[in-house]
Amino acid sequence: MNPLLRRSAAHVFVDSLLTPTLNADDQHHLARVLRLRAGESVSVSDGQGRWRICRFVSADVLEPDTEIETVERVVPEITIGFALPKGDLPEWIVQKLTEIGVDHVVVLHAERSVVRWEPDRAERNIAKLVKVAREASMQSRRVWLPTVSGPLRADQVIGESVSLAEPDGDALTLAATTVLIGPEGGWTPNELNITASHVSLGKSILRVETAALVAAANLSALRDR
Repeated sequence: MNPLLRRSAAHVFVDSLLTPTLNADDQHHLARVLRLRAGESVSVSDGQGRWRICRFVSADVLEPDTEIETVERVVPEITIGFALPKGDLPEWIVQKLTEIGVDHVVVLHAERSVVRWEPDRAERNIAKLVKVAREASMQSRRVWLPTVSGPLRADQVIGESVSLAEPDGDALTLAATTVLIGPEGGWTPNELNITASHVSLGKSILRVETAALVAAANLSALRDR
């Protein structure tokens, strides 16, 4: 990570890097929560790999201080799909996956899923998860925003590198850059036949949230070598 990004007093996402403008929530966060003072540095990004440093003038004024820089997307891109758990766990999972560096997050409706989102609720909840990912990206100084999508069935997640997390699977490698985590009841035989690629996340039976983080952390570590 560029030292200027790491040392900035805050990191935010804006629509335009030429004329960076904070939305109301970010204005409140920088001015009232972080209590930034005039002259402090703020890194701003468009969420597509481009960023620059600005000087904080006031809650609604950022003055560009450096040229726009571009960070290429790290490859291979990592996708984690997870069957919906109960309560607020989806938000927690998305937050942590974002901090780890996952590029794409997919919410799944597995055949044995207990929790399911109806279409109207799904739209609201995905929007909430997108906001969680944005806030986590600000905290972790990401310049590429992750995508959050779903709910999808496992067979709707397509790609050559799609693998199902399964206790008896093979060791995790970068050949499997899309890992799908099933519900606590496990995958059904039909779902296991979606792909011949099954990967193990260890000898223990893991909860959905634990498995998602284990898969993400291991893939991220393999990618960063």
